[in-house]
Amino acid sequence: MAATDDTTGGGTTGGAVSAAHHAHHAHQGDPDSARQQQRLVPVYQELRRRGVSSFAEVTTELGLTDEEYERCRAELIALGLIVPTTRTHATIADVRNTAWRPDADTVAAVDPEIALLRLLDRERDRLREHLAEADQAYATLEALAGTFLRASVLAGSEVEVEALTDYRRIQQALDDIIDVMQESSASMYPGGPSREVHDVTLDRDRRRLEQGIRVRAIYAHEHATRPDVAELLDARAELGAEIRVAAVVPLNMIIIDQQYAMLPIRPEDARKGAILARGRALVRSYLGLFEHCWHTAVPYGSGATAERGGDGLSEQQRAALRMLATGMKDEKIARSLGVSLRTVSRMLSELMQELGAASRFEAGVRAVRMGWLD
Repeated sequence: MAATDDTTGGGTTGGAVSAAHHAHHAHQGDPDSARQQQRLVPVYQELRRRGVSSFAEVTTELGLTDEEYERCRAELIALGLIVPTTRTHATIADVRNTAWRPDADTVAAVDPEIALLRLLDRERDRLREHLAEADQAYATLEALAGTFLRASVLAGSEVEVEALTDYRRIQQALDDIIDVMQESSASMYPGGPSREVHDVTLDRDRRRLEQGIRVRAIYAHEHATRPDVAELLDARAELGAEIRVAAVVPLNMIIIDQQYAMLPIRPEDARKGAILARGRALVRSYLGLFEHCWHTAVPYGSGATAERGGDGLSEQQRAALRMLATGMKDEKIARSLGVSLRTVSRMLSELMQELGAASRFEAGVRAVRMGWLD
């Protein structure tokens, strides 16, 4: 197993910074490029070692002048090797928003291979608008990818494991690997997601599915019956994500393109940090665990996913019937359960058919008479 070495001057990080720096300046003819590179490498290596830190503190310790500080910071941001952040995590969308302001001078270091992949993508977009330069520039970018990206990342012949204990670094790493997704994502969650992440999850699903990326997720069925979680899973399924539920989900895990895997250092306590694994040789083992869980789980919405009592009702259905029996309107039931009106309408239509009721109110009354709501 190859360990990551970010502190060796001639190591992978230094080569990646050099590659990105040359790629950025190849068309500018900057005579100070070599001298600037000599400053960039040690600054980035120290930032990479720290993960999230004050840029001013690092450059002061390395003895950079004010002018060198400004140039290095601007260069590393332009190369995508650092991202301004805050005490709470800042996303890529935040940084691109001109109205957003970072917290003082705090920055998060981005993995060099991720920065290079993003640089290549940006250059390809630029070249599509300038067709006359396309052939020469595209060949240069392809040469850079072959020369400077780690063989372990591209070929999967080696693996790397990084332990992340800083929450901001974990979120940044997760954004990074999701941002370069090309083929598929596979994830599983033993706990229920908080409502705060619903919009982010659906936005990611929408963009990935539009790109033809396969999205799969497994949830614990004890949480899948919660109204707020059920609404999220309904929305994900409607977008085209493949959702399954299982009686037992062993740990939180996200696998991207069979190349990256993120999972907790201690499955019983996610607060202890996360492991980021790179390289197909290792990630395939995690994917095997996911596939086992996937095949033992059941498709969400199949009718076998909800925990039901002896009367066949889920707790969500039981709560809806109780409110229905009091004459409550569908809109108020939806608000009380924390789900959409569409989810309530579908659920009540199924219950009416099962009870043989001609109206929603009649369904509630019949459920009471049959002892379903005792």
